[in-house]
Amino acid sequence: MRSLRGPVASVVALAALTLSACGTTSDTTADASATTLTLYNAQHEALMQPVIDAFEDETGIAVQMRNGDDSELSNLLVQEGEASPADLFVTENSPGMSLVSDAGLFAELDQDTLEQTPTQYQPTDGTWVGFAARSTVLVYDARTLDSAGLPASLMDLADPVWEGRLGISPAGADFQAIVSAVVQLEGEDAAAAWLAGLKANAKIYDGNSTVMKAVNAGEIDAGVVYHYYWYQDRAEGGDNSANVELHYFGDQDPGAFLSVSGAGVLASSEHPAEAQQFVAFLTSAQGQAAIAGSKALEYTIASDAESNPALPPLSDLDPPVVDPTSLNGPLVVELMQQAGLL
Repeated sequence: MRSLRGPVASVVALAALTLSACGTTSDTTADASATTLTLYNAQHEALMQPVIDAFEDETGIAVQMRNGDDSELSNLLVQEGEASPADLFVTENSPGMSLVSDAGLFAELDQDTLEQTPTQYQPTDGTWVGFAARSTVLVYDARTLDSAGLPASLMDLADPVWEGRLGISPAGADFQAIVSAVVQLEGEDAAAAWLAGLKANAKIYDGNSTVMKAVNAGEIDAGVVYHYYWYQDRAEGGDNSANVELHYFGDQDPGAFLSVSGAGVLASSEHPAEAQQFVAFLTSAQGQAAIAGSKALEYTIASDAESNPALPPLSDLDPPVVDPTSLNGPLVVELMQQAGLL
């Protein structure tokens, strides 16, 4: 159980995620620029755009993003099936990748690409691969809580002592991925009981950044989010986190869950070779360097690339062992609905 904070470099605010098309252009040769890949993007634009820029500069292949969230775009791909215009799909969290993979819509990735990422961050069938990660944390009000008052486990937040003091954003894919990890690690019954405790204890907010703002304003004592919201805000001056610190659960607790962002090539892609080339670049040292320097402040996990130095080392987080391909999004939605959180 640890509380960590670190220096951060100046960053710009995240672009809003909206379901819209936005294109980038290339100054390369006419033959190369004739190819445009369509990327269904459920990651933050602040992370993906630097990678796309570097890829376009390197290859002359243009990439057009269509932006949305994990659930929105994964379900859209399933609805579109083989008629989808998408060449590529990337997510913030892995349950969206599993939904598309289970529908048989991904092509198998090139072996050289798979070998760039550790096996714990990809499925055994090679249909998608992890390229970034985010750590679950507890943000807490340092004015009202000290280390002695912090929970030893994420599961402790179901205790009545937290009634009215906790914030969560249950409608978001981020929190649902965390619940998926609780189901995998603790079992369905324990997860259902935990969710019932959260229903009794937690105040509901729209988005992780709003949870952190509420902690900073003293509305609540603590909230469950991913690490990078705090690091980004501190880098921008700390207006929404000046009173907030981070608590890393560690000890392989469900609260130390590391969520994996995934990338895959659609089997129906009209440009399969170029799409494969993009995922290979994304997981390469060059692509990972673009992520590390991107202002997004998420962890790099491929090609032995170093993450942004502002972050605590990934090796220090001691996350639980979670199979990212077995995080059951539909079951989680059902459990959360039964608990009255959705």
